Amino acid sequence: MTDSTPCTESAERLARPLIRLAKANGLSTSYIDQLGTYTEISDEALVAVLAALGVDASSSEAITASTAALEERQRKQLMPPTIVVTTNEAAAIELNCAPDVDITAAITLEDGTTFAGDITTLPNPNSSHATLAISPDLPMGYHTLHVKAGGREASATIICAPARIELPQAVAEHQRWGWMTQMYSVRSYESWGVGDYGDLKRLLTDAATKSGADFMLINPIHAGAPQPPLEPSPYLPESRRFLNVTYIRPQDIPEYAELPAAALSQVSALHASVASRNEDADPMDINAAWEAKRPALRIIFDAGRSPERQAAFEAFATAAGPDLDSFAAWCVCFEVWGAPWADNPWFSETTVTDESVRRLIAEHRDLFEFNRWLQWIAAEQVTAAQRAALDSGMAVGLMQDMAVGVHGLGADAWANPERFAASGVTVGCPPDFYNQQGQDWGQPPFNPRYLEATGYQVYREMVHSMYEHAGAVRIDHVLGLFRLWWIPQGLGARNGAYVNYDHEAMLGVLAIEATRVGGMVIGEDLGTVPDYARRILADHGVLGTEVEWFARVDNSPNAGDPYAPPSDYRRQALASVVTHDLPPTAGYLNFEHVALREQLHLVDDPAAFRKSAEAEQHAMMERLVESSYITPEVAADVPAHEQQIVEAMHTMLCDTPSLLLQAALVDGVGEHRAQNQPGTSSEYSNWRVPLADANGHVVLTGDVFDSPRLKSLSQVMRAGVGQ
Repeated sequence: MTDSTPCTESAERLARPLIRLAKANGLSTSYIDQLGTYTEISDEALVAVLAALGVDASSSEAITASTAALEERQRKQLMPPTIVVTTNEAAAIELNCAPDVDITAAITLEDGTTFAGDITTLPNPNSSHATLAISPDLPMGYHTLHVKAGGREASATIICAPARIELPQAVAEHQRWGWMTQMYSVRSYESWGVGDYGDLKRLLTDAATKSGADFMLINPIHAGAPQPPLEPSPYLPESRRFLNVTYIRPQDIPEYAELPAAALSQVSALHASVASRNEDADPMDINAAWEAKRPALRIIFDAGRSPERQAAFEAFATAAGPDLDSFAAWCVCFEVWGAPWADNPWFSETTVTDESVRRLIAEHRDLFEFNRWLQWIAAEQVTAAQRAALDSGMAVGLMQDMAVGVHGLGADAWANPERFAASGVTVGCPPDFYNQQGQDWGQPPFNPRYLEATGYQVYREMVHSMYEHAGAVRIDHVLGLFRLWWIPQGLGARNGAYVNYDHEAMLGVLAIEATRVGGMVIGEDLGTVPDYARRILADHGVLGTEVEWFARVDNSPNAGDPYAPPSDYRRQALASVVTHDLPPTAGYLNFEHVALREQLHLVDDPAAFRKSAEAEQHAMMERLVESSYITPEVAADVPAHEQQIVEAMHTMLCDTPSLLLQAALVDGVGEHRAQNQPGTSSEYSNWRVPLADANGHVVLTGDVFDSPRLKSLSQVMRAGVGQ
């Protein structure tokens, strides 16, 4: 950046009515990209994003009217609809009323009782507004504040959260290490062509007992479509509130063992029709797997349950609340009326409360109950996996991954469209070094106004459900707690705008839910993340993410610049060598990412990208040599020393101060193939690559932790943390 290059918006730009309106509605009208370049958001993008928030900025007259309407709304608001306070600290809440009016206030606690602590009005002669003071004994949780002031009434949700998420004692004592895997990619003879919750339970148990690991991060297991064709990406779910039922293992359902002989024979035949695929190293056929498993599950459902089991199912449905019924209703519509993305009008022409939908559910009540039952079974099996992990000695156990958003035609978007932005905007990210055209993830963003107006209830329920069967939650693209890159339809990923969110409210929710189970939060803070966001996350006890291939001196984004020594890594972080968006380390060392991007035409200048990748590898070898992890001779012939270099990179990982260290199963067995290539959909077999070794042979669930190569890597990790 030269001295003449601006780094902030000019006074003239800031004075423009459109810019002022955008900022008043929570938009960032400029940003600094990953390369440090100052970038201004276009008027076209600002107008379109404002429209998605329900704000008309289509003309000068509209901008004037929208500005006036916002100011009037703010003038009438007695207090914000959501208020965040800190446990064990007195809270001061400013009310939009004169300090001399009569004010009465009360708080209904989360459990329905009335707060017995002090709520008083603070005298402040220098202020034109009244201030409400709440004593520091307000308990942690979600409460409702009721205020009457001068003839006006209002209620607000109080999120009373700990100042920070404290580390579990086992992690605070010393470093812990674990594995990362795409759960669906690891299969056993009992699987149905795709890894399932039974495989997860075995992986967690073996990881603990055979390798000494304390956690396992898996792909998101949010809910998908009820029937094929299924969306392969676990990062594009139909609902983040519920679980992916395609990962259920029928044989682990208690009622399976009680099936009559004829029904058991039917289920066995269905399993046999896909079981041979478990040993196939080619991309998985997730649709064939579900087409066999789903009728098997229906057989088990139709067989019925004992009164005790039926009561447990009903208790689950009651606790899940109306969102479970909405999700099941969407599934019934999908299965009877057809997929909503197949030029099918029911998605846009009906809502969950329509008479036609109620009638459909009444006509297909068994299908409605079946879809609710599937969620119960999935929850049971994931809970059993986490219980097995902890019983086997893991300190943390299952680490769930939270996707950024949901499918625009999914259950959440259909049942509750008011929760999301309108006008077809989607979430993504602006261009960076690894994705030079930017990314559009095709997901509708939460409407920040709706979140605030409803006390973040939808977010609270989602986070709570994840911690019901996990010891930690990793938040993909954690910058989304602060801002999201909204992309208006038709403008392309480059031409979006950042919309800001109330990070204190969402961090408060995370702190409450994690504290209640003694859990952890890890934020994926790679790419274009401002320093202030990382500081705030650290202050709240959220661990960041360190990746060796990205960890350059002074956080340089330039490939070929020197890599940071391990001592420079953050302590409060989850550190790893790779991520799910990179090939396994062996593949990366052999430039798998370069060949794939060239093949798929994902880079503007293939020759320059290849040259930068070679410079990147050279810099990594220099770091490993300089720190005495490998010799110059090894660095000079990478292909011949693949495993040695992979283990050297993990040895360096263990010399970092990061609290959590993570190895990948793909690195343990020597896999080369990438699980995902960002920026593609059908062009590459994303999220369907089964776990295989360096020779291309499938590694089954029961054999993973007996692999000599994985045992060797496990020993590196165990020695590194002093086990």
